[in-house]
Amino acid sequence: MDPEVDLQQADNSAPAETTGPPPRMTRQQILTLISMASVNFSSMICYSILGPFFPNEAVKKGASQTVIGLIFGCYAFCNFIGSLIMGKYIVQIGAKFMLVAGLFVSSGCTILFGLLDRVPTGAAFISLCFIVRSIDAFGFAAAMTSTFAMTGKIFPNNVATVLGSLEIFTGLGLILGPPLGGWFYQSFGYEVPFLLLGCLLLLMVPFNIYVLPSIEAEPSKDSFFLLLTKGKIVLICYVIFTLSAGLGFLDATLSLFAMEKFNLSPGYVGLILLGLSLPYCLVSPLIGYITDKYPSTRCWFVVSGGTATAFGFFMLGPVPFLHIQSQLWLVVCMLGVIGFSLGMTAIPTFPEIITYAYEQGYDEGLSTLGMVSGLFGAFWSSGMFYGPIVGGLITQHLNFEWAAAVQGGLALLGAFLLAVYYLCHPQQQQQSVRKDSRPTNESTPLLTE
Repeated sequence: MDPEVDLQQADNSAPAETTGPPPRMTRQQILTLISMASVNFSSMICYSILGPFFPNEAVKKGASQTVIGLIFGCYAFCNFIGSLIMGKYIVQIGAKFMLVAGLFVSSGCTILFGLLDRVPTGAAFISLCFIVRSIDAFGFAAAMTSTFAMTGKIFPNNVATVLGSLEIFTGLGLILGPPLGGWFYQSFGYEVPFLLLGCLLLLMVPFNIYVLPSIEAEPSKDSFFLLLTKGKIVLICYVIFTLSAGLGFLDATLSLFAMEKFNLSPGYVGLILLGLSLPYCLVSPLIGYITDKYPSTRCWFVVSGGTATAFGFFMLGPVPFLHIQSQLWLVVCMLGVIGFSLGMTAIPTFPEIITYAYEQGYDEGLSTLGMVSGLFGAFWSSGMFYGPIVGGLITQHLNFEWAAAVQGGLALLGAFLLAVYYLCHPQQQQQSVRKDSRPTNESTPLLTE
């Protein structure tokens, strides 16, 4: 079959027999997947290069551990505001324009951030870090909100599968960012990592202008805040918050902890962070496929993933009252547990919120998808704001071990509350599964429009 043939036309013209091969993805679907994969990869590699060396560089420029946490946190706060705005007005702005403009802004800010080492030490350096990171956050919010919404629009029956597959490229960005950033920093200095990766992000702009489809839709009158009055949504959003809070905490504190505790260079710190991103990259597609095929498993993947995340943070230090000596191999193993559990927890949450929104009567279109994308991004960003700031404060006044234990407690609380909710509302879960279930056979395409 010609891959350029429209999938819906292929379905309408297909004979009643189911003996033929399943229809392929259309050319537009394939190009859209490539485009979104490139956005995920380039955005995440630019985001993740800071971890191995920026905290140490900021200390040299006169920033305290708390200020470093605030620099990471301001990015998340502006991302929170941007996600809500972009999610609300995605139809009016246009999903394609929002994504392309977000990439352009992020690329410019990444390049500018690489020039900040030329700024005088002290207030000037710290102020410009806040300004550039804040603008970058709005660009990132625009790109990622549009990516999630377009995924839900173009692949409505396989959202988790597609998101899980795209998270391979998110994971690759997170995997390659820290070691590349650390290596470039050691070899060429502060500027080169940001200049190279900012230019990479800039190259994505014309590519996505050419590849992405334009999606027309009508604005919806549905509200973010009405959705947040539902207990299930609040609990899922809290789980999203705990996940990103843990990652934000690690971004701001893990590199300094590893350098001081194990006397590691920035390049080796980047390699340690592979223990977090590689398991997430590998497990996400599998979790997406399973939760799309068996929607009833979503809730328990979230609960069990949250519990595993808590265990990983408790043992990362490890928590002082266990009286276990910190070992490098234990840190790497626990980062692997956190990465694996992150995939178990994060991937099912987005389709779970979409399904519940449709059950509540929200329009099945780009406007609702944008709203859910903005909601997801907002709570993810709020966790990324909380994690570095509170984690940095606890690390500064107590130590890394206690700060990691606090993050584990947050994750355990979220898993427990969600488990209680699901056990108390089994009938609601069965209704969700029936609504998600669609008759399939061997001729049903994996990805449909």
